[in-house]
Amino acid sequence: MDPKNTHVKNQTSFLFQIFLWLQIWLHIMGGSITLLLLFPFLKANQRRWHIQQWSKKLLDIFQIELVVHGSKILPNRSYLLAANHISWLDIHVINAFNPIRFVAKSEVEGWPIFGWMAKRLGTVFIKRDNSRHARQVSGELGEILQSESICIFPEGTSSLGVHVLPFRANLFESAVSSGAPVYPLAIQYFSSKTGLRSYAPAFVGDMGLLESISNILNARDLRVELSFSEPLKCRDGLTPDRKQLAQYCQKMIANFI
Repeated sequence: MDPKNTHVKNQTSFLFQIFLWLQIWLHIMGGSITLLLLFPFLKANQRRWHIQQWSKKLLDIFQIELVVHGSKILPNRSYLLAANHISWLDIHVINAFNPIRFVAKSEVEGWPIFGWMAKRLGTVFIKRDNSRHARQVSGELGEILQSESICIFPEGTSSLGVHVLPFRANLFESAVSSGAPVYPLAIQYFSSKTGLRSYAPAFVGDMGLLESISNILNARDLRVELSFSEPLKCRDGLTPDRKQLAQYCQKMIANFI
């Protein structure tokens, strides 16, 4: 290969990376301005529209295709969504499909910009490995579920997405107390080129947010699939308890993965 052509190719790639990073930060700043100046004056449906459009644009920048399976089973009433967790990107993927409130680990609240944005969007923060706080949050979620849908990540952490980690049952109590239906949601990332599972979006271990964003940008041409399952229905019309709900959701998601 001609060294000159290699140099030009590398330079083009470098300039393209700068362009993508610039796009991302401009998009984040635009979203922050919207949250700060516009959101206080918008109705709920208008807010959801802005959240969905912002999330779709983020996926476009990352060149991620969104594919949704089984969404027709979702009701018009509020519900609890229980999903496996792979990346910080999961939230924006779900919002690109249908904006919803989330429960996130308390550390997210301290993230620069993203933490502030999550708080403004009504995210409920929970302290990991703190059962007392989990009970408090569950009570809060039960009240929210009376009028709004919520998504939880019962694994309590993110993973590569190869297996489903054991689901913690605490937050499922909110569905039991409120009577809201619980829908399992399987999240999977693939390479659009090869069709194989992609680990690029995985936000695991001590990985930083900037490193994760860089991994996703370098991958490009990704496809994310959201697969919804029917809620658990017990015989004789009995209401399932939180452990039954957690086990059922874990099993249904594992079937997809």
